[in-house]
Amino acid sequence: MEDRKLTVRAVERALDILLCFTRSSDLGLTEIASEIGLHKSTVHRLLATLEEKGFVVRNSATDKYRLGIKIWELSTHLSQNDDPATMLLPDMEQLREQLGETISLYIRDGDERLRIQAVQSNQAIRRVAQVGARLPLTVGASSKVLVAFSSEAEQELLLSSAEWPPSVDPDMYRQQLEEVRQNGYSTSYEEREPGAAAVAVPIFDSAGQLRASLSLSGPVSRLSIDKLHEYAPVLIAVAREMGIKLR
Repeated sequence: MEDRKLTVRAVERALDILLCFTRSSDLGLTEIASEIGLHKSTVHRLLATLEEKGFVVRNSATDKYRLGIKIWELSTHLSQNDDPATMLLPDMEQLREQLGETISLYIRDGDERLRIQAVQSNQAIRRVAQVGARLPLTVGASSKVLVAFSSEAEQELLLSSAEWPPSVDPDMYRQQLEEVRQNGYSTSYEEREPGAAAVAVPIFDSAGQLRASLSLSGPVSRLSIDKLHEYAPVLIAVAREMGIKLR
């Protein structure tokens, strides 16, 4: 039993190392050890195993690690029926061609939203959206969509969290959530990032469950408040079609 516990612990630690790369693409031994709270010698042994199996690669010049090819090989075997990032990509590309701005797909992960897919605008001045980026649920069009259409219990848990930023008034946020539910979409104008604007809508599956948030974003020089409201019905229609494809 003790050997089994040690084996499971080693697996957990190896997974903790891989999860470090959700926040940065290149990490050194000291950075990883500090982030997961383990001694460098332990992390070094685990990294050696992960490197041998192809899950991480070490850059000899910088002595930093990045994800290896095995991660990408595994991702190619995700079923399109289970992976909205893959299944909905053609719809996102078509929406980008129609409206000319960056299109992103977000899901909620705890107290954050995670960008699982993005189609970049082809325009010279554009907002670049990085796949895998984690953002707070307290600000932004997609954040408010993901929270507004979640359960009341989930909303209150978030609003009463000790991590809730004091700069965001909870009562005002509740009012914004009510507006999102009434309108069926959310907008943000330089709310999280100076010079950027966005509009987001929910994606519900055939069972009526919230699966993701679809957003359009770009520079405020092209996306006025009126333009965001003008684009909202287009996104709602596309999101409805997306939802039909999801189980």
